[in-house]
Amino acid sequence: MRTVDERTCRADPDVCFRTAADVERWPDILPHYRWVSFRQKEGFAQGVVEMAAWRPFPGFKYPTWWLSEMEHDAASRTVTYRHIGGITKGMDVIWEVQDLGDGMSHLRIVHEWTGPSWPLIGGFAANHVIGPHFISHIAGRTLAGVARAAEARSAGGATPSTAPEPPAGGGSETGASLD
Repeated sequence: MRTVDERTCRADPDVCFRTAADVERWPDILPHYRWVSFRQKEGFAQGVVEMAAWRPFPGFKYPTWWLSEMEHDAASRTVTYRHIGGITKGMDVIWEVQDLGDGMSHLRIVHEWTGPSWPLIGGFAANHVIGPHFISHIAGRTLAGVARAAEARSAGGATPSTAPEPPAGGGSETGASLD
């Protein structure tokens, strides 16, 4: 399974990168995040991080949870994760921030995963259920919230902590991923 979620943002790329990498602040700027906590912190955006988010459906919210090894490269404006716990164990994720010039940035999240180790149905579940209905949906909401916060910071305003949720649905290129 490979998914690509992306969006353009009207904010400085360094501000976008810092906002995307500052995961401990995500619950303040992303209403769908339940918590983010480092189990082992080795510096900014570095270590073993536990994350939990809500995946809303009509009438109820489904809780999701995962554990990742997180690293970043400020020079290339990338953040990488290797999921080491939860249903998405083994998933590789990369956040990329590209400078488009004129104060514009391109944000992109790529998830790659072979699926859960369920005999016969693991790959099917990843490609047709977990990816498009959980990973990409949550990633799309996360991108929208990070973009909103980075735009507010770039404009010199306060970071919105209770901004409205982005519209339902992710922006997945291939339709499969869980972040």
